Amino acid sequence: MTNKIVLFIAIAVGLASCKSNTTNTEVVESTADSTSFEVKVDRFADLQVLRYQVPGFDKLSVKQKELVYYLSQAALSGRDIIYASNFKHNIQIRRTLEEIYQNYTGDKTTEDWKNFEVYLKRIWFSNGIHHHYSEKKIIPAFSDTYFDELVANSPDANWPTIEGEDGEAMIVKLKPFMFDDTMAPKKVVKDKGFDKIQSSANNYYGDGITEAEAIAHYKSQMIEGNKEPIENGLNSRLVKVDGELTDLTYKVGGLYSGALEKMVYWLEKACAVAENDEQANHLKLLIEYFQTGDLNTWDKTNLAWINSTDGDIDFILGFIEVYGDAIGYKGAFEGVIEIKDFQASEQMQIMSQNAQWFEDNSPIMDEHKKANVVGVSYKVVNAVMESGDAAPATPIGVNLPNSNWIRANHGSKSVSLGNIVQAYSDASGSGSTEEFYLSKESQDRVKKHGKLAGKLHTAMHEVIGHASGKINEGIGTPKETLKNYSNTLEEARADLVALYYIYDQKLVDLGLMESLDVGKSEYDSYIMNGMMLQLRRLEPGDNVEEDHMRNRQLIASWCYEKGADENVIEKVVEGGKTYFVVNDYDKLRTLFGKLLREIQRLKSEGDFEAAENLVEGYGITADQDLMKEVKARYEQFNLAPYSGFVQPTLTPVMNGDAFEDLTITHTEGYVEQMLNFSKNYSFLGNDGN
Repeated sequence: MTNKIVLFIAIAVGLASCKSNTTNTEVVESTADSTSFEVKVDRFADLQVLRYQVPGFDKLSVKQKELVYYLSQAALSGRDIIYASNFKHNIQIRRTLEEIYQNYTGDKTTEDWKNFEVYLKRIWFSNGIHHHYSEKKIIPAFSDTYFDELVANSPDANWPTIEGEDGEAMIVKLKPFMFDDTMAPKKVVKDKGFDKIQSSANNYYGDGITEAEAIAHYKSQMIEGNKEPIENGLNSRLVKVDGELTDLTYKVGGLYSGALEKMVYWLEKACAVAENDEQANHLKLLIEYFQTGDLNTWDKTNLAWINSTDGDIDFILGFIEVYGDAIGYKGAFEGVIEIKDFQASEQMQIMSQNAQWFEDNSPIMDEHKKANVVGVSYKVVNAVMESGDAAPATPIGVNLPNSNWIRANHGSKSVSLGNIVQAYSDASGSGSTEEFYLSKESQDRVKKHGKLAGKLHTAMHEVIGHASGKINEGIGTPKETLKNYSNTLEEARADLVALYYIYDQKLVDLGLMESLDVGKSEYDSYIMNGMMLQLRRLEPGDNVEEDHMRNRQLIASWCYEKGADENVIEKVVEGGKTYFVVNDYDKLRTLFGKLLREIQRLKSEGDFEAAENLVEGYGITADQDLMKEVKARYEQFNLAPYSGFVQPTLTPVMNGDAFEDLTITHTEGYVEQMLNFSKNYSFLGNDGN
């Protein structure tokens, strides 16, 4: 049975690197046909778990399916690495809770037991005890006394102890990290006035290391005048050994060896069934990188990935995004296995083919423009497996590599996960457009154009935004010059490129949209989201912590203030409800251009003081009264602020040792999958090493 449904599409802006996993357009209504495919899997706390389909899977050859299977197994084999990276006790806590879940003999109908289940589900979702988005520690809604009861009534539990401790000692050690909100309270702290390493609970740095020591350590490794610097510290934990700073490298025989050995095993099998020589070369280099940990090899791997564009299968695998490190050196493990969406990719190539035009016509200073925008490629893909930092909360867009010199000299590759976007759409509700947009005109425009506007914004952000602009000669990388503000400002810069051009006749002339009403729709949605709608993700008393949220608030708030004299954006209170209304789209575009020009200058010149003033002044402080209002107005829609996914189940069909086929099913539940993953892909010790 096919029904017409109204949906809010959670279109994410791409990240600098770029993992797009957050909503750019919070409320976009359109209509779409649902199918018998059940998208929704589970709902708890502030989260919903969905599933996605994989269009085109049945068109793959047997050899291609074999490749997909091996790559998927490699990605899943690294799953525990993200737990270990996020917090040093994560794996032990997760395995303890899983033992209780499977072995508890007491009453499982009580409210306490339900709260225990929710706590475990949240830890699975966030890959650890800290919220995947807010970074704050998740505190159980049951008491430590009840936890003791759970432990005492799990007689068959195989407690995940480490050397030198028994089960009782382990529980005593872990309980404060679970229940005491002063112990490891935040995974990542980027706030001004704090030592960002010592205040952060993540496991990228050993005990006793200060922010100043870490920055000095990696600065000392830079070779003056080197125009092709490696990403020092990307794949290591920095510790002190006999008082000396030492990088423990992630590699076979090094840190996380157990997981990396399994990954190499599957990648070697994948190499044997690669689609072409370029893809095989990429796989061989990736294997070498995981075996040696050599960051020069990582650069070669990225260059090979950029050039590997002809196959139907693509993948992202490695220690990549640095958002989890407050000072921006340490890469989080992630894996995404993808199948091309041929039609959609062809349509979006138009944008990448015109990248130079967009650069030449940008409002940034001429001296900050690239004379030759190189190697920008964009394609729409369908995810078939995600792991690590990409799951359960998943990106919808990726632009890689992160290395500035590679991007400048060789270009980058952008992908949009089309089936993930579709799954978000299919799971969405209805009615909030009327709730949050004041005029019937803006409501109708968002309903008609919002979905396309979101897609174009994402594409512009990824393809044009992150590829644009250049750093002045002799200026360091943004993580060196702009420090803890670099990620926020890079996201803002790419967003502003998208916003500036989505209201440009050029996109109409290229056939990418029918009229500038698409741009108006995006302006309405972006300002509403940045000024108020995204506040529903926060808890009372919180300020804005996450880089993408800071970016959106910064842009919206700056434009609101700078356009106040001409009433470009108007705050309207009607019937006790707050609205933000765009009165002049042309002037708003001009403001977007001015802010883009300034943020590009900050990046190009490495102006830390101005960067700090901009982010601290506009991007961080949350309006608590407005937050309360937004959360109350959203309650009627029963929408979870955050979504993630279970993965398809891939099952090989074998004839002896011969691979004959690969089946794909979508019936596995969230709890079932998480327990299966923990059983089948746990290759690190209980201590996370």
